[in-house]
Amino acid sequence: MKRIATLACLALSISAAPAFADDSKATPHVHDPAPKQAPAGPVLSVPAQAQAAVSSVERFSEALAAGRLDAAGAELDPEVLILESGGAEYSAAEYLGGHAKGDAAFLKTAHIQLVRRTARVSGDLAWVASESELHLSKDGKPVTVLSTETMLVQRTDAGWKIVHIHWSSRTKAPGDHH
Repeated sequence: MKRIATLACLALSISAAPAFADDSKATPHVHDPAPKQAPAGPVLSVPAQAQAAVSSVERFSEALAAGRLDAAGAELDPEVLILESGGAEYSAAEYLGGHAKGDAAFLKTAHIQLVRRTARVSGDLAWVASESELHLSKDGKPVTVLSTETMLVQRTDAGWKIVHIHWSSRTKAPGDHH
């Protein structure tokens, strides 16, 4: 079960729903106490200036779920720092050469439901925080995993690149929510 929770963190930013709403009136440092919610979709608080950074996060997640590690790696800074379940990977090469393969295989078995996404930009840095539920089967029984993800994305000459990822998850108990 620990492996399920660990891998569940990855699925967080993958969703069939659009990753951003037209929130052009939002300011990057003002808390919006009532973020917009799409009908039957996730709660989104993503100002227009953060949309390109969110798109980088989405491309990474979608490519990883599809097993396209080269495309996923194109969204990572070469020196990305990935923290997950008490462990660390210190480069894109380290992650893509090892852990990413298992993550991609796991993601093919899960249904990911994005619950909430918040993003903000400050200068050439953006952060994208996502909360999701992953629905999967373990030993023939349904399991739901609550997952959180934070990605720090930096604007470069080559576009937005993910420079830091932190994944965290736990199995959902009755009555749990994000």
